Amino acid sequence: MNPPRDLSETSHASSRSAHPSRPHRKLGPLEVSALGLGCMGMSYHRGPVPDRKAMIELIRKAVELGVTFFDTAEVYGPFVNEELVGEALAPVRDEVIIATKFGFDIVDGRVQPGALNSQPAHIRTAVEGSLRRLGVDSIDLLYQHRMDPRVPIEDVAGTVKDLIREGKVKHFGLSEVTAAIIRRAHAVQPVAAVQSEYSVMWMQPKAEVLPVLEELGIGFVPYSPLGRGYLSGSFTAETKFDGSNDNRASLPRFTPAALQANRVLVDLLEEFGRRKEATPAQIALAWLLAQKPWIVPIPGTTKIARLQENLRSIDVTISAQELLELDRAASAIELQGERYPTEQQKQIGR
Repeated sequence: MNPPRDLSETSHASSRSAHPSRPHRKLGPLEVSALGLGCMGMSYHRGPVPDRKAMIELIRKAVELGVTFFDTAEVYGPFVNEELVGEALAPVRDEVIIATKFGFDIVDGRVQPGALNSQPAHIRTAVEGSLRRLGVDSIDLLYQHRMDPRVPIEDVAGTVKDLIREGKVKHFGLSEVTAAIIRRAHAVQPVAAVQSEYSVMWMQPKAEVLPVLEELGIGFVPYSPLGRGYLSGSFTAETKFDGSNDNRASLPRFTPAALQANRVLVDLLEEFGRRKEATPAQIALAWLLAQKPWIVPIPGTTKIARLQENLRSIDVTISAQELLELDRAASAIELQGERYPTEQQKQIGR
C-alpha cells in the first residue's frame, strides 16, 4: 500500500488558498481538506468516553496530517464535545474550519427526547453557547441539526442570515433535509453545505439531494461514511455495544442478525480492496470521494491508526467503470435494519 500523503501543508479556511499540491475541496464558498474529522465519538454515542488529553492529541494530529475541517455539535455530550474541539484547535484557529449545530432542547445538561427546537430565540441562545464553548468569535459553518416541523425553514434561514450579518456566523448549513427544504432555505440565505448520512450502506441522498446541491453550488458532507464503523469490517454478530453511551445498541442495523446478514457488503468492499491494496474502510471512503468533487466525508475515530488509515483513502483511485461496478453490486444487496428506531426516523422525515 502506498504511504499516506503528507497533508500537513494544506491551507484551510475559505479566505486562504490551499497548497496546490495538497488535496482540498470546496463546500460552497468554503475550502477544506478532502476528508474532515467527525468528533462526536470522542464524547458521545460511541461507548466509554476516551481520555480527554488523548482526544486533544488526536485532533491536533489530524491537523498535522492536513485535516482542516472539524465537525461537532452542542448536543454531543451535550456541550463537552464543543469544549474539547475548541480547546484542541485553539492554537490553529485561523487555519481550520469548525462546523457545529443547533436544533435540540437541552435542559439541565440533558437532551430532551424528541424535543426539536429551531425557534429563532433558541437558535440565538444556542449560538451564544457554542461561541463560548468553542472559544471563537464566529462559527465557520452552522448547521440546523434536524428540521423542527413547528418552525418554517424560512424563519430558520432568516435567523441565521441575521447572525451572519452580525458576524457571529460565517456560513449556513442544513442536516438531513429534503430537496424542497434545501431550495426554500437557499432562497433566503445561501446554504454552503448539507450534511446527511451517505455511504455504500445508505445511498438514498444520491437520487434526490445530490442533483439539487450540484445545481445550486452547495457542498455535501456525508456523516457516518463508514456506516458507524460497520464498513471497517471489524464487527461480527457477537459484537456488543454499551447501551449506556453507544447509540448503536439501539439501532436496528446493529442487532446480531443484521450484523451477520449485512456482512456481504463488507465482503464486497474487501474484494475491491484486494485490487487496490486497500482496506474496506478506504474503499468506502474512496467511493464517496469519487462521486463528486464537492463531497467531503467526515469519518470519526478515537484512534490515530484509524485516522491515518482513513486519510490514505485520498490516494485510492476508483475509475468511472469501477465506480459503476461497485454501485451496481452494492445496490443489489438487500440490507437488514433501518437506520434509526421509529421515533428517530420521524426526525429525519422517514
